[in-house]
Amino acid sequence: MKYILSWLWNIKLHNKILLGLLLGALFGALLNVSKYEIMLQYTVDGKEKTERIENWEKIEIIEIQDRTVIRTFGKDDQLKLLNYFQSLSKADKSKLVFIVTLKLADDSAKVRVQEFHDVNKIEKIKTIPLYIKPIGTLFIRLLTFIAIPLVLASLIVGASSLGNIRTVGKIGAKMILFYFCLIAIAITIGLTLANTIRPGEKLSTEAREKLLVEFSPNIQAKIAESVELNVINTIVNIVPTNPIAAMANAEMLQIVFFALIVGITLTMIRKEKSEPVIRFFDGFSDMMIRMVEIIMKLAPLGVFALIAATVSEFGFDILQTLFWYALTLIIGLTIHQFIILGSVVKIFSGMNPLKFFRGIRDVMLISFTSSSSAATLPVNMKACEVNLGVPKKITSFVLPLGATINMDGTSMYQAVAAVFIAQVYGVELHLSEQLVILLTALLASIGTAPVPGVGIIMLIIVLRSVNIPEEGIALILGIDRFLDMCRTVVNTSGDAAVATCIAKSEGVLNKEVVQSV
Repeated sequence: MKYILSWLWNIKLHNKILLGLLLGALFGALLNVSKYEIMLQYTVDGKEKTERIENWEKIEIIEIQDRTVIRTFGKDDQLKLLNYFQSLSKADKSKLVFIVTLKLADDSAKVRVQEFHDVNKIEKIKTIPLYIKPIGTLFIRLLTFIAIPLVLASLIVGASSLGNIRTVGKIGAKMILFYFCLIAIAITIGLTLANTIRPGEKLSTEAREKLLVEFSPNIQAKIAESVELNVINTIVNIVPTNPIAAMANAEMLQIVFFALIVGITLTMIRKEKSEPVIRFFDGFSDMMIRMVEIIMKLAPLGVFALIAATVSEFGFDILQTLFWYALTLIIGLTIHQFIILGSVVKIFSGMNPLKFFRGIRDVMLISFTSSSSAATLPVNMKACEVNLGVPKKITSFVLPLGATINMDGTSMYQAVAAVFIAQVYGVELHLSEQLVILLTALLASIGTAPVPGVGIIMLIIVLRSVNIPEEGIALILGIDRFLDMCRTVVNTSGDAAVATCIAKSEGVLNKEVVQSV
């Protein structure tokens, strides 16, 4: 035992994270959430009570006054029941009675009927992985809480060290060109694969109806909250009216704009005035990077908890139903990750792609488990500086913007999902409509926040642009969490690739650091 603990302590961090991921997936699969049990919370005489419902044959929901049956759910309809209950208002719940028919364990022919009034909560039975999920959530929050101050400090130092606004403009133009080209390539790959494999035509009518019934209630709120794509407003909103509010609300583009203005302005005042400010933010930035190193020691435990909870709650069953859709997107993401990004790194930076991916392995693992470019940003900045030889003045400028506007994986997902939904509904997409999808997904990526799940909102905009039924998002909602993890890896890897290429173009890439990776 002592030997095993000593071995675990001495292995490299990325191996510990990978081990945490694999063990978490196994732990979650062994202790998965039951699809046939629910926890029901209700009120009796002003006191809340909970009841664990097992071996139920059916649950009837009736009106409390006239006893009219509104809905009936069978033993295989756990998810439908949960989604229906979530769609009810508090007032509606108080008017309903839940009649549960239970099968007795000692005699399969006998049943017992229970009535529940004032039901205020119905949820799945939690397993151990769900109880330890807060450990993983804490790890992600630790990374997220340092992202904003790190971006602010490092970008001010980076912009001031670039020298003048002309240099900032030159690097910015290169960055935007790289990002937009990579996004366009990702969308094209997604459209090509979706039209070649045609995953929507492989989804059975029975599976389609089941998915729509189970997930439609969840998508209605997202459709209601979605916003129209307005490029002009997006550009205008880059300028914050209140920088402090922008930082409080994690408006990354506004923070980047403010930091850039501060950094450039520091180059325009007397040196004796600017140097103390620059030294302060430089020291502050180094402190935050050191904080990343400390927080990353918790990464294996955090990754274990997050993956275990995800696998336990969602399982792998949904992969069977949406196999072709998931396979199409994963193939596309793999091509873009290793062939396109690998080629870009080789051509424009002269770096061996294997060394590049080895240098960002921690970034890829954290991206996969967190599904958040923002949470991964501090890790990405550290990896680019320490493992890839990209100087701080480049990482602090390129990566924060990349975390906001460079969404290679998310854009590809929107393209594949749009074509998949169109195929399921029998909507024919001509070349002109697919070009609209490409353009809309490209522009939508600018407004995609670097947080989990927001790609669904942007997908609604893409669907609306070519008149594909928005309700079709319910078809892919069940597997979205897993695919969100996969596409975030491509998003953050693209950021690192562009930072490396720009550092090479500016002649500041430290090749000695790369050789040691």
